[in-house]
Amino acid sequence: MNVSQNLPLLPLNGVIERITFYNEENGYTVARFVPEGKSYTVTVIGNLMGASVGESLALQGIWTNHPAHGRQFEIKKFTIQLPATIEGIRKYLGSGLIKGIGPVTAKRIVDYFGLDTLDVIENDIARLNQVDGVGGKRIEIIQKGWAEQKQIKEVMMFLSSHGVSTALAVKIYKQYADGALHVLKNEPYRLARDIYGIGFLTADKIARALGMKEDDPARIEAGVEYVLAKFIDDGHVFAERGALVDKAREALGAQDVQVNSAIDRLALQEQVVIEDDAIYLTPFHIAEKNTAKRLLELKQNRGTRLADFQKVSWEKAWAWLITQSPNHLTDKQQDAVRIALTEKVSILTGGPGTGKTTTVRAIIQLLKAKHKTFKLAAPTGRAAKRLSEATGEQAQTLHRLLEFKPFEHKKFLRDRDNPLDADLIIVDETSMIDLLLMNALLKAVDLTSHVLFVGDPDQLPSVGAGNVLKDMLASQVIPVVALDVIFRQDETSLIVTNAHRINHGEMPLFRDDARDFFLFAEEDAEKAAARIVELVTTRIPKRFGLNGVIDVQVLSPMHRGQAGVGELNHVLQTALNPPAPAKRETRHGSRTFRVGDKVLQTRNNYDKQIFNGDLGRVVEIDFEEQSVEIDFEGARVLYEFSELDELVHAFAMSVHKSQGSEYRAVVLPILTQHYMLLQRNLLYTAVTRAKQLVVIVGSKKAIGMAVRNNKIAQRNTRLAERLKAENDASNVKRETSTVTRQRRAEYRTESVN
Repeated sequence: MNVSQNLPLLPLNGVIERITFYNEENGYTVARFVPEGKSYTVTVIGNLMGASVGESLALQGIWTNHPAHGRQFEIKKFTIQLPATIEGIRKYLGSGLIKGIGPVTAKRIVDYFGLDTLDVIENDIARLNQVDGVGGKRIEIIQKGWAEQKQIKEVMMFLSSHGVSTALAVKIYKQYADGALHVLKNEPYRLARDIYGIGFLTADKIARALGMKEDDPARIEAGVEYVLAKFIDDGHVFAERGALVDKAREALGAQDVQVNSAIDRLALQEQVVIEDDAIYLTPFHIAEKNTAKRLLELKQNRGTRLADFQKVSWEKAWAWLITQSPNHLTDKQQDAVRIALTEKVSILTGGPGTGKTTTVRAIIQLLKAKHKTFKLAAPTGRAAKRLSEATGEQAQTLHRLLEFKPFEHKKFLRDRDNPLDADLIIVDETSMIDLLLMNALLKAVDLTSHVLFVGDPDQLPSVGAGNVLKDMLASQVIPVVALDVIFRQDETSLIVTNAHRINHGEMPLFRDDARDFFLFAEEDAEKAAARIVELVTTRIPKRFGLNGVIDVQVLSPMHRGQAGVGELNHVLQTALNPPAPAKRETRHGSRTFRVGDKVLQTRNNYDKQIFNGDLGRVVEIDFEEQSVEIDFEGARVLYEFSELDELVHAFAMSVHKSQGSEYRAVVLPILTQHYMLLQRNLLYTAVTRAKQLVVIVGSKKAIGMAVRNNKIAQRNTRLAERLKAENDASNVKRETSTVTRQRRAEYRTESVN
């Protein structure tokens, strides 16, 4: 029996000073609390869902003694109250709760109006212009912020009463404004479709709390879309019907017949497409069909903007290139150059050090010599920057190449009606391109232009759905040159050597005289994490002169665990960017964002022109504007506090998120506890991210597990099959056309005779 349940509840009134832990799912909070009329703080624990720093609370609960943390007040009930003291009002207004009021403005207002401050803001806000530095525009912002906060509190109260995280309240209010409560009460599944960060599970929790039955058709349909989207999140373009039904039945507690009926209704609504046993979300079916069709249209179109190269003397071209560059092209590199300039679509593949960049540079030199135009692009900003540095030419992200204009059109400006103006388009890091982005790119390529796709098929596949590069290769429809000769490296350098050893299923070498590839033996996850902190903060900077934040990137196979991305970010943030009195920080959910933090964007935000995988640094936190400014390698972008769930800390990141990037040093935990995710292509991708230094913290046993595991999870795609089918159909059509022409010619000859 729990003795605390029988104890009388005691009151404790005061103000939240600081939140030290918050669970977004259930509202469980650990906070420092200033009791009313006191100057010290106490620890309070329990559900404080919806409460914010600076707010006055009336708590009811019991005092307990924790063996490690000492005396704590365990909250059983609480109500939010407007603060009743000068200091309480100042903290309440200065906490960043009301847009337009930060700590400085709050002090001025409270110093002027005292205990009447909140009454003035509520009933006679124009009087704020009596305060120095608070003008008409600022008063408008405060008035709007005050009204919004009242509405948001209503949404919070509604969510809290139904056991749902109130961290979503601001997003819900910003999406629906005054109609937020109506949507929550009457159309809860709209939340999952309309708002990033709110999925089916949250919407379903609200709907069920409001009395929606488990077998309601609207619930089953929304659930099927949710489960199908989970397949997409795992990289699949479609789900096999049987697997989709099984997963949906398990997730929804529904019968097979209910799920199948929901799939058929969604197909009638054109939300999904049924093709044999495959179920597609409609945009992915359209993208897959169009990608195959467009690739073949480009390949087979006889019009070319590079006709000059159809009749060029290649012997003279190679001789001329030798005069321009010290690098002599191998036979395969020459093939790649010739094919890129004579075939409408081609692919260049190869691992690190095999000469892909040298080949691309040679192509560019020949294009310039013939006064031809070209464009260079890559999927991410970091990959585009690498391409630009390697070639000495301007390169851009695919999104910028395709001219996405969020505020004007919410689409790419470059398409079939407004194609890209270039004789040759060179696209690097093709393995990172997902199906939807490839479809958008191909639509924007003029049918007379040439396209060269460059990539390494042994890297991890794209984060988004599809396996486009491997599918194009598997179709055997697109001309391909695979570079496989490793050019001579510095004999004491092991990064490139070991990358190729790993890719061939061989253990990497660890030599006593190594300068750039090291193993620190460790099997225990906690000790491995401590070693990583030491390496990043002390040992690597001291020995190699590298900056632990800027130059060193920690990559991990896993998100969870003590050597996973989440926990490593926590300990590295503490070590590399600790709190300081003059350093501003703000809390969002379970994360504290601090000026100087290294952060990573986790979704494509077309409005901000910042994309999944972009790295930045927190440079400013503005409590009055409720915004955080992030510097993404020179591009400064503002995030409202409510948008911070798009960002995660990036002192450590997953190997998947590192694709297309290059770092001076990579530190990588490889432990046997990671066995579920230890794969050859993951280790290969991680090692090839490093330019100067690789440090593995783990065991040779775990490394061996990764090297031996070449069982790559297959993704559900039909692009390769569609390409083959389109190509075969086209060949049959051409053969039929040829036969028909021959017969007509024969008929005319016979007629003449």
